[in-house]
Amino acid sequence: MKKGLKFKFVLVFFIGFIITTQSCKNNEKQKEKILVENTTLPIDVEKKELPKEFKKYWYSGNAEITSYTLKQVRYGEIRPGSSVLIYVTEPFLANKQVKADGNNADNIPVLKLNTVKNYITGIYPYSIMTSTFYPVHDDSHATKLSFSAQEWCGHIYAQLNNREKFEIESHSYFESEADQKFELNKTYLENEIWNKIRINPNNLPSGTIEIIPSLEFLRQTHKELKEYTATAKLEAKSDLIQTYILDYPELERTLEIDFSTAFPHIIEGWRETYLSGHGSSTKSMTTTAIKNKLILTPYWQQNKNSDLFLRDSLGL
Repeated sequence: MKKGLKFKFVLVFFIGFIITTQSCKNNEKQKEKILVENTTLPIDVEKKELPKEFKKYWYSGNAEITSYTLKQVRYGEIRPGSSVLIYVTEPFLANKQVKADGNNADNIPVLKLNTVKNYITGIYPYSIMTSTFYPVHDDSHATKLSFSAQEWCGHIYAQLNNREKFEIESHSYFESEADQKFELNKTYLENEIWNKIRINPNNLPSGTIEIIPSLEFLRQTHKELKEYTATAKLEAKSDLIQTYILDYPELERTLEIDFSTAFPHIIEGWRETYLSGHGSSTKSMTTTAIKNKLILTPYWQQNKNSDLFLRDSLGL
């Protein structure tokens, strides 16, 4: 081999080696061990790097559980009750649209919110739960929503899966709603707003937007599950508290969510104003929730009778 060609061969090989080595290093940097509930799973962290304070708080092996004193509007009256917001990070399996049992190449790291409400209407109780799975990288719509309500008349269930479009499945004991399956074009979801606040409130939508209201509101008021036009804005309530406001003219409804300006942007409370009652007694009323207590704890491990005292820690 000629001396010139040999030199070029060595140079090309050396450059190729450097590029390969650097690529491997970059790939390694994209992988990190994330503590998910009671299991440590390696998750491929792609796209932007999560802030250190975010990882320290949300991947500490705990869930954040916050209780609220609830005054819920139902049938034209205010009903005293309680609400609990349970935030926790976990791996989400993209194809099956469920929490992953192990490490998979296409796992999506999500911040999950379970919202629970309990209140009484006359003689019978209501139990309501909504689950929202939202990517921690704040780079797409919620991967999945589910809602259920149980009371003595029957129960209602609705689910939204984020695939090529939003796939909706809804079931109800009411004949007019019954069993439905349909699709919607992707747009903002009110349910994902609560997760976006906790990740980065600077990325909240503003101005006139198209948005699908909460599954709870739509199902409980028997409104069509679709997108509605709303006005969105973020206001400073004080130096410490900000308020995100969604106003739906067509629905005559306004939602206001108060949260701490500083990370981790804890939800301090909310107000939801809309029409309630029947016929001539219909009037605009406001549901309110005020933060009671907050704890960080691995609740999935605390299922013994000896753990009951933790409910006192939440004022439940």
